[in-house]
Amino acid sequence: MDLISINQRRELRHPFYKLMKLEPEALKKELSTWSRTELIEWLCWNDRNGIYSDEDSIAEFGNVLGRDNSMEIVLKQVLEK
Repeated sequence: MDLISINQRRELRHPFYKLMKLEPEALKKELSTWSRTELIEWLCWNDRNGIYSDEDSIAEFGNVLGRDNSMEIVLKQVLEK
């Protein structure tokens, strides 16, 4: 089995990969159904060096990342790839 087919199979199984394949309008519609927690989980998954979790965000900035800001960051990260 080659590397490409392994990656493709992984992408088909994981819902976070599927998000990255959506067109902008479909992406916005999908994200509008996500909770703040789901958005932050995606951000932590996509950018392991980012400061998205409540614990990290409080330690670094003194507050937590809100749902609207989380959605904006997800949109930016997906659409810029």
